[in-house]
Amino acid sequence: MLARLRLPAAITALLAAPVAASAGSALAEEATPTAPQVAQAETAPAAAAAPQTWWDTVKLHGHLEAGITFNPDSPSNRQNFGQLFTDKANQLLLNQALLTAERPLDPNATGYDVGFKLQAMYGSDARYTHFLGEFDRSIHDRTQADIVEANVLVHTPWLTEGGIDFKIGQFVSPLGAEVIDAEGNPLYSHSYIFNFGVPFKHTGILTTTHVNPTLDLYFGLDTGVNTSLGNGDNNDRIAGIAGFGLNNLLDGKLSVVAYTHIGPENPKRTVPFANSALRYLNDIVLTYKATDKLTLTTDINYIRDDGFGAIGYGAAQYAAYALNDMFTLVARGEVWRDNNNFFVAAFPGNLDFVNSERGFPATVIPGGRTTYGALTAGVNIKPNVSGVPFLTGLTLRPELRYDRALNNTRPFNDSSSKDQFTIAADLILPF
Repeated sequence: MLARLRLPAAITALLAAPVAASAGSALAEEATPTAPQVAQAETAPAAAAAPQTWWDTVKLHGHLEAGITFNPDSPSNRQNFGQLFTDKANQLLLNQALLTAERPLDPNATGYDVGFKLQAMYGSDARYTHFLGEFDRSIHDRTQADIVEANVLVHTPWLTEGGIDFKIGQFVSPLGAEVIDAEGNPLYSHSYIFNFGVPFKHTGILTTTHVNPTLDLYFGLDTGVNTSLGNGDNNDRIAGIAGFGLNNLLDGKLSVVAYTHIGPENPKRTVPFANSALRYLNDIVLTYKATDKLTLTTDINYIRDDGFGAIGYGAAQYAAYALNDMFTLVARGEVWRDNNNFFVAAFPGNLDFVNSERGFPATVIPGGRTTYGALTAGVNIKPNVSGVPFLTGLTLRPELRYDRALNNTRPFNDSSSKDQFTIAADLILPF
């Protein structure tokens, strides 16, 4: 409406200008605004912006990620052992074509607020991220489809000044320092903790109680690790999740997030005691903003499966240093112990991972009772290509990685070597 109101006035002024110019000095003086008129025009309030609606805050975005991991030893099974999402040696992967529609909760909401998140993926990463019972056996090729998230978000002004947030539906696990979404990770390859020490996803409800600006409490119930409802659950028992978050420590430089997830996780199809044998997954992430350029992140992990008496534990240390807007140096050092040859394995077939979770026949290559060590160094490169719209936000992430068994096992390169060296790079193109 504002544009339509101004247009006639502008046209009138243009039509009147030649008349004023030809009518002599007296008429020209009458047409000249006085100082009070100018001041009044300059101080007139601007037109109020239209109020933002709920739909105006809905976001639609996505990205493409492709990469390759070179293994100079060229193992005959073509597996980079100890890596899931970058497991294919010397082969180009379309890791993710990720599409997200979401309406996040307003962090400043004082009353009720509602949002949602829907996220779908097509790529080789989907071999490991499926909810059981959802597209997990529908595509036999390496590149598969997956529902990453489908949930409703609700903020309520209950109990505390900060209120309680509810996440209801299917969501990625909050445990661990790394995530499924490639844009949320510092490196192309993943840690042993992310691959083998924490869940990928849950189906259920998760609450966040904002006790005060420093303390958050987390509680929830779900169907278990990477499971869904009905036939998508590999046993008949629910699981629970609890934790806490500490924010704004050390003048806002330090945050701490700790979670534990407890429930039966073994498939009842092949494990008679599956419904009664608990698995405990515990993880703590500390993030310290040391300087404006340097961020340090520590991930500490412990996992135990009572059904098989299996224990795994370890830690990963990350460092990210921003040289400038274009280059960020990143590094990760980690040690993780698979005490009973239970958690760390390779899954060479495209359905072997989900088949093992379901209790179906699968090819699984274990690594033995091994303490794994790994050092990874890389750089995130974000070229300034703002003049090319479809390349805006592009990120290139080359990395060097060295894995080694710190005891006498030989899990790498066709189960023949104590160590493994890889050179990798991926490209992320957001849209």
